[in-house]
Amino acid sequence: MKQFVIIAGFAALLSGCTAGAVTYGAGPDLEPIPGSITYGGQPRSRLTRSPIGSVVNHEFRNEFGQRVEERYILQPDRSLKLVSRRVYRGPFWDDD
Repeated sequence: MKQFVIIAGFAALLSGCTAGAVTYGAGPDLEPIPGSITYGGQPRSRLTRSPIGSVVNHEFRNEFGQRVEERYILQPDRSLKLVSRRVYRGPFWDDD
């Protein structure tokens, strides 16, 4: 009986762990967040030599210290369109 209580306690502790959780975002309603290239509007410099449809990857840390990866696509008017975002929410996703 004592072993059952100990095992149940460990099971309860482990059920609350979310190590390595990743949140994905994609779609037309994806909005820029602080740290995004397009947060506060399009950047002043334009990608004039890159072909239309090029993918631009951007990685940064958000206000919570979590690693964020975003993907942009270069539009015909040379603006960047945010198409996807990944937020790594675990202690094992450091880029060190």
